[in-house]
Amino acid sequence: MQHKENKITQRIILSLIASMITMSLSAQTTPKRPSLVVGIMIDGLNQEYIDKLRNHFGEDGFNRILKNGVVIQNIDYGTPLDQSAATALIYSGSAPSINGIPSYEVYDPESKKSAPILLDPSKIGNYTNETYSPSALLVSTITDEIKIDADGLNQVHSIAPDAIQSILMAGHAANSAFWINDNTGKWATTTHYKDVPSTISGRNHMTPLATRLNQIEWKPSLDVSKYPDLPEHRHFYPFRYTFPDYETNRYQMFKSSACVNSEITSIATDYITTLSLGAHKDGIDMLNLAYTLTPYPYTRIPDARFETMDAYIKLDTDLAKLFATIDSTIGMKNTLVFIAGTPARPRSRREDEKWNVPSGQFSTRRAMSLLNMYLMAKHGTGEWINGIHNNNLYFNHQLVKNRNLNIVEMRQDAVSFLMKMSGITNAYTIDDIIARRIGENPEALYRNTNFKYTGDLIFTVAPGWSIDEDENGTDKSNVVRLTTPTAPAYILAPQVSAQTISTPVDARAIAPTVTRLLRIRSPNSATVAPLQF
Repeated sequence: MQHKENKITQRIILSLIASMITMSLSAQTTPKRPSLVVGIMIDGLNQEYIDKLRNHFGEDGFNRILKNGVVIQNIDYGTPLDQSAATALIYSGSAPSINGIPSYEVYDPESKKSAPILLDPSKIGNYTNETYSPSALLVSTITDEIKIDADGLNQVHSIAPDAIQSILMAGHAANSAFWINDNTGKWATTTHYKDVPSTISGRNHMTPLATRLNQIEWKPSLDVSKYPDLPEHRHFYPFRYTFPDYETNRYQMFKSSACVNSEITSIATDYITTLSLGAHKDGIDMLNLAYTLTPYPYTRIPDARFETMDAYIKLDTDLAKLFATIDSTIGMKNTLVFIAGTPARPRSRREDEKWNVPSGQFSTRRAMSLLNMYLMAKHGTGEWINGIHNNNLYFNHQLVKNRNLNIVEMRQDAVSFLMKMSGITNAYTIDDIIARRIGENPEALYRNTNFKYTGDLIFTVAPGWSIDEDENGTDKSNVVRLTTPTAPAYILAPQVSAQTISTPVDARAIAPTVTRLLRIRSPNSATVAPLQF
């Protein structure tokens, strides 16, 4: 009897030892969290261009990502969003109806003026008179959660050509967010963020862009014959762009060119080395960068294929430099890189008029005038329309209220009137959006609409037509060209095997996927499940 009890005891002890060994081995194989996250937004990123130019890339830029990372061929934004709204969606994991950022600019029907969504007069600009803050961003972001995870002891920085995008990537809690001032070329920020890295102050004082821009030029990186699918006539006229000081908009031209990507990369590599990003023991550091691959708007001819392909080739070199800097400091094995594209913006220049492609002009001023006269004939004298901005029409709600009229019925009446105008292909009310009874994807349209800023009516104009709009007292014209609400995304991370996801992925899944890989909590408005790989 005693012998049997000893055997049972031995078995229990052996089982406990085996369990402890298994638990110990399991703990040992748990991967270490990355110490550096690099978030990259690329405006205009297109998977077709990546595939077309892959053989012209080096091994250490895009090809490194394509070979070793997760390739998501299509992240779906639901409906077309501009660069600002797309950035906010990627970093927050939530749509504009929740995160508060529907577009770069929003319209105030009372003042009848538009303004940047992040405008904040309570702040002060640093190296600029612009006053911005992330206060309109209503939710937390990847960057905020990374900062919170380390109780603020880590570093989070953001660099972009554009102010709004830089701030949206930085979120509420970052150390710094910098962009290029349109008037001076200086790297600027807002007093919402407290840090001014020495590499920024050094550039602004010792080597400002204003003194260097005359020497910067953009010309083809390769022999002209190596650019695929380039029309023969372009071979004889290679492009060359400069940014001389007599150009009043030279900084805007530079910010729209491939050259700005090299400037961003130069600062990024300086940040990594001088700030020792990723080398701190307290939490995860993060560096956020924005690049552009959108068609250059200042081309001498409407066809910008040559310049666009060259922009991809130059950016490939910049990414290789960025990754080489990481390799030489903390190593890519300790780094998570995620890249998300935003759909390319359509060019505002007409390029098909001489080919007899149907076109026309839609004047928002004329549309407002005609609709107002129609409403006056029905409801009496008054200024019934407060304005049109970005295809949104805003009623004078105070006048409607004073006349005891039904705003829902007036919206429907106005839709019927607008649909009779030349160039209008569709019009619908805010009530249609709320009821989810309009559009090819009603649910996506609903979540991408922020009802604080949207108009009473939304209309669409025929492709090929130009929309002539009175914008804050100045006229602007944009040619309508329909765009797809998708773009590629890539994730390169330790312990994640290379793979390609060809089925569309909800863009809201990027933020929770990144935070899952970092083993931190998701942004507070992220409800889409993270990708599993």
